Amino acid sequence: MNWGNELLASGIWLGKAMLITVLVSSIAIWLTTRFSRWGRQFLRLAGDFFRPVNNGWRPLLTILLVLLVTLAGVRVNVLFSNWYNEMYASLQKLDAKLFWASMLIFAVLASVHVGRSLFEVYIQQAFVIRWREWLNERMLSRWLQGQTFYRTQHLADPVDNPDQRIQQDIASFVSSSLSLSMGVIDALVSTFEFTLILWGLSGVLAVFGLEIPRGMVFAVYLYVIVATVFAFGIGRPLIRLNFLNEKLGADYRYALVRLREYSESIAFYRGHLVEGAQLRQRFGRLIDNSWAILFRNLKFTGFNFVVSQTAAVFPFIIQAPRFFSKQISLGDMVQTAQAFGQLQDNLSFFRRAYDDFAQYKAVLDRLTGFLDAAEASDALPCAHTQPQSSGLQLGQLDVTTPDGRPLLSGLSLSLAAGNALLIRGPSGSGKTTLLRAIAGLWPYCQGNIGYPLDSVLFLSQKPYLPLGSLRDALSYPQAAVADADRIQRTLQAVQLGHLASRLDEEADWSRILSLGEQQRLAFGRLLLAAPKVAFLDEATSAMDEGLEDALYRLVRSQLPDTVLVSVGHRSTLLVHHSHQLQLQGEGRWLLQ
Repeated sequence: MNWGNELLASGIWLGKAMLITVLVSSIAIWLTTRFSRWGRQFLRLAGDFFRPVNNGWRPLLTILLVLLVTLAGVRVNVLFSNWYNEMYASLQKLDAKLFWASMLIFAVLASVHVGRSLFEVYIQQAFVIRWREWLNERMLSRWLQGQTFYRTQHLADPVDNPDQRIQQDIASFVSSSLSLSMGVIDALVSTFEFTLILWGLSGVLAVFGLEIPRGMVFAVYLYVIVATVFAFGIGRPLIRLNFLNEKLGADYRYALVRLREYSESIAFYRGHLVEGAQLRQRFGRLIDNSWAILFRNLKFTGFNFVVSQTAAVFPFIIQAPRFFSKQISLGDMVQTAQAFGQLQDNLSFFRRAYDDFAQYKAVLDRLTGFLDAAEASDALPCAHTQPQSSGLQLGQLDVTTPDGRPLLSGLSLSLAAGNALLIRGPSGSGKTTLLRAIAGLWPYCQGNIGYPLDSVLFLSQKPYLPLGSLRDALSYPQAAVADADRIQRTLQAVQLGHLASRLDEEADWSRILSLGEQQRLAFGRLLLAAPKVAFLDEATSAMDEGLEDALYRLVRSQLPDTVLVSVGHRSTLLVHHSHQLQLQGEGRWLLQ
């Protein structure tokens, strides 16, 4: 081999290989995305990332660079194969000059190999990070858009563990997409190159008296194809088992999170025994599935070990007669074994990577299932909400339960700035559901709703306090208010002045503050936000009547133009509201 011309020859080879690979890959991608379900799933998840009109040329150029580096790795392996032949031939010939020349060539090849490998790691990981960042933003935005994170709860088949799908499955999808695609290209190109090498080295193979020219090439293909068919049969159940493993693991983790989130309630009920039984039951299902995966992997991996170990000695057995009859040199025999092993390894890629493909298919199903649920939530009906400058208008609003039972029929009302409406009625009559319908959260309603969409605040019975500082919690969902004097006055007004010194202390305030203190904090939010419309759903249930009266008078004095819509049972609330809506059940209502 003329190593002096190898740099030019390798450059020409890389150019041809790159052109052919891009062309063949483009055709394969088109066929896959058009005629296979998982191809369409991939296109749905990642198509926009690679479209220059949506995301520029950088992703495409980067993937082409990754492809070039991968093909360079194939070329380096071919050069190493030729180097092995020359090095062992020099030993057989006792040619010291040729041996030391081959060592110098090895130093150059090894340096190129190390540099290429390090650059490959960098460029692939950088590409994965950027792709993951893009896909995470897309999925997260889709989850938040139009209150999808809430509305999916009303689907007949709600998506399970969306947090895991966003955090874990996206990372797995991105890394697996790159590693498996480059693995396939590397395997196919290497298969072609080492087939040519083995074709030149193999001779006639005698099988039961039948002489087969270049028989070793046919033998390795037959060997791997048969092994792959058996491997696919053994490994097929891993697709379903891996999908279940992700789901059951996420279910168990979610149950543990709920135990922490509702720890006080569970402790009051002394429900630790029930919770423990449920947690052990969920964990038991996870372990049962893990055992099933283990036994299936033992069969799969054991079969792969047998195939690989048999392949290690197969070429030596085939070439031994030719070597001992001096038809081939030691270098030829070693290169034959190396080429056979490389070819067998490349052809076995799909067999060995079957488990990876199984996990990848499960991830595709989970991520596209996530998008299906988001799109299904968009298709759920909702009342027509129209923005207006002030007040609250409801026109012919019908609200039903999911099974179609009427809660409100033909509700129409008009509240001007400064009006206040108290919604009352027996439990289950739809008071909170009416607020959900107005907020656009309840899908089982129709009619017309109008209010200032950009100046509205909902206060629930148990206020949500985000993780972070007390200042953040008081300002939520707006940016933290920087005016210290205003915050101090607000805390004093809602009788939380003792917390003024802890404004910038970061903690889980929902566990530190009592429910009554949390409700007073919510009234502080209301005063700071000063919305044009405010909805209060049992927002004073944890307060005594005196404190409730004081806070309502405070809101009326500081926010005289705000429309208040309250849900409550106490008759003491009547004095603070100009209108009363009495829900009477079965869709009937009375406005006073």
